[in-house]
Amino acid sequence: MTQHPTRLYLYLVALLLYPGLAHAADHKSAPPAKPAAQYAAFDAHANEHVTIAAEPCDDPKNCSFFRLEYVQHGFIPVRVIITNDRDVALSLDDVRIQFLSANNDKIPAATDDDINRRLFSTKSAMGTKIPLIPLTIHHPPIDKKIGEDDADFGFNGTTVQAHATSAGYLFYDIRGLDDPALRNAELYVKQVHTLDGKVDLFAFTIPFNTWLKANPAAPSNQSRK
Repeated sequence: MTQHPTRLYLYLVALLLYPGLAHAADHKSAPPAKPAAQYAAFDAHANEHVTIAAEPCDDPKNCSFFRLEYVQHGFIPVRVIITNDRDVALSLDDVRIQFLSANNDKIPAATDDDINRRLFSTKSAMGTKIPLIPLTIHHPPIDKKIGEDDADFGFNGTTVQAHATSAGYLFYDIRGLDDPALRNAELYVKQVHTLDGKVDLFAFTIPFNTWLKANPAAPSNQSRK
């Protein structure tokens, strides 16, 4: 009696016929977003029923789902988590999310162009304890990977629905800051308002020292030599 092909055989045939499936199988996902108050560093506005958290990644091993080596090239990815416990949706159309350094440098989130310019040049890579993985012209187009990372790990819209949590990664250029850049730094979030425009929320300030205290082994707890 003829046996049916095994699942493994069918899967290998599918990979040969549809190479894109191999990429999909290897692709990693970011951890599901939890309510903002469950992270180490957050600012809760009890009266406004909104909480915002910040979860930085200063070690590439902890955000290996990214397609590119942002940390090695002077950027720190920060996951911003917004939990809306109001009965109305929030709008992020006008939001400003800044990295405030210990010296009060105000750094906006990097644009795709900012990241693209940095990662195209291996000369601009940081000399750190982290092994450098240089980007060369042999890689697929970098701008495509940046766009894919944004689509997979950035905010999926500018509306935070009522009684819901929305999260996304932003990237901040910390190459010119004193090291370690997270120490005594903050994430400052302003210009969040309700979708109907009736309520403007007070600004949120999330201290990274709280995250550093909860993550004593993090690279940002130690100055780079």
